[in-house]
Amino acid sequence: MTAAPQEAPVVIIGAGLAGLTVALHLADTVPVVILAKRELTEAATAWAQGGIVGVLGSDDSIESHVRDTQEAGAGLVDEATARFIAERSAAAVGWLVEQGVPFTPDDTGPMGLHLTREGGHAVRRIAHAADATGKAIHDQLLAVARRHPNITLRERWMALDLITSRHVQREDVDKGVPRVYGVYALDIDAQRVETLPARAVVLATGGAGKVYRYTTNPDTSTGDGIAMAWRAGCRVANMEFIQFHPTCLYHPQERSFLITEALRGEGGHLKLPDGTRFMAAHDERMELAPRDIVARAIDFEMKKHGLDHVWLDATHLGEAFLIEHFPTIHARCLKLGIDIARQPIPVVPAVHFTCGGAVTDLMGRCDLPGLYAVGETGYTGLHGANRLASNSLLECVVLGQTCAADILSHPVQAPAPLPAWDESQVENADEQVVIAHNWDELRLLMWNYVGIVRTTKRLERALHRIELLRGEIDDYYANFRVTRDLLELRNLVDCAELIVRSALMRHESRGLHYSRDYPQTLPVSFPTVLISERRRR
Repeated sequence: MTAAPQEAPVVIIGAGLAGLTVALHLADTVPVVILAKRELTEAATAWAQGGIVGVLGSDDSIESHVRDTQEAGAGLVDEATARFIAERSAAAVGWLVEQGVPFTPDDTGPMGLHLTREGGHAVRRIAHAADATGKAIHDQLLAVARRHPNITLRERWMALDLITSRHVQREDVDKGVPRVYGVYALDIDAQRVETLPARAVVLATGGAGKVYRYTTNPDTSTGDGIAMAWRAGCRVANMEFIQFHPTCLYHPQERSFLITEALRGEGGHLKLPDGTRFMAAHDERMELAPRDIVARAIDFEMKKHGLDHVWLDATHLGEAFLIEHFPTIHARCLKLGIDIARQPIPVVPAVHFTCGGAVTDLMGRCDLPGLYAVGETGYTGLHGANRLASNSLLECVVLGQTCAADILSHPVQAPAPLPAWDESQVENADEQVVIAHNWDELRLLMWNYVGIVRTTKRLERALHRIELLRGEIDDYYANFRVTRDLLELRNLVDCAELIVRSALMRHESRGLHYSRDYPQTLPVSFPTVLISERRRR
């Protein structure tokens, strides 16, 4: 069985801001298929509270934004990338406004928008929709995409692997020109793997936060795009830099609810149980220090005092202010019995963002022609060793636009016959408990051994355990029909290994990577770039 349509669409894996931006910039010209492995509304974008950077105000400048990005990134930010994205930030915000995104207005603000400030930023430059910016953006762009006749949205479809030259027999393959031709995807409801030819494949699957036990990420964040790019032979960089958001709500009913950075940006104070503010002992910027510093400070104080959490106190800001600017947080906490206008909020660090990913250029191009990665899946050099708050949504829009433009600039490849997925040698799984057990074991060992503070011995132990888990998972994958849980576990173990191997290679402490064995920061450092065995061959 083969498939070779007359005009293959662009297949976009992921329905968050990055994927939707690419789709909306392509769809007037070429057909687009978007795959979402759960509901279309379940994307990390919708969970983003803070906002999107826009260099808009008269008190701001490209230079200031680049400088703040570099400082947060602890010496590993690619300056050309930071400048490229900062220069396009105003246009990115403007495009979202054109799409109908309901940002919080301010008649006196630039573009009529209210701008807030977050940790690491020198000035107010964050356009936002109250404290639910990501949801406002995602809801609106998804609505626009649903109306477009050239965009096909497929819910509950999960990509397995990329179809590359090793699957295809054609003349240019023999001439040493490898590329991506499409993707194998599981129709979850039909329990059938389909072969999807593609003019280009865009990986927009988000990060790998679910590789850890505690994360602010949704269940979709299982590193699918990073793992697929790695297995196809693409380089992956800076995976040791896993950002822990300093303030995740500590509550048994809400393990993943984020308390936005903007609450500290507007004057919230971090405190110990006795009411003592502690950030001054860790950084002169106090609560406005970059995330890595704040997260380590909280981790230090929790271990020093034997605490399960610390407190974020915003009571002095007043009830009216909190309801106006942070209605989502106010309502969610109140539902849980916490009145943030009268009580401090219990918070704890949790995994929030994957700063590394599949290596791309500023067009989103990966190492294999026909393959792109945009958003948290990709590594452009923007985030360095620590992402500056609200740069992530900006990167999605800017790179989404340049990615679409690059796809359109290339001539359409002649369709190639693609082999169907072969299930002739497998059977239905006999015990799903194996997957559940390995999933729990992987996430717990990553939390305990590869957390905010690391040691070489812990990393080596983690790598050994991961290799054992990989053997079990690969054996299971080879013998049983695929399911979403199995595919996610396979991707997570790939990402876990990339994180640990990258961390073992970095013999210093920098940004989000802190090692007790190498506490000093080297005077000169470079990104950690991993090359797969498949690429070497």
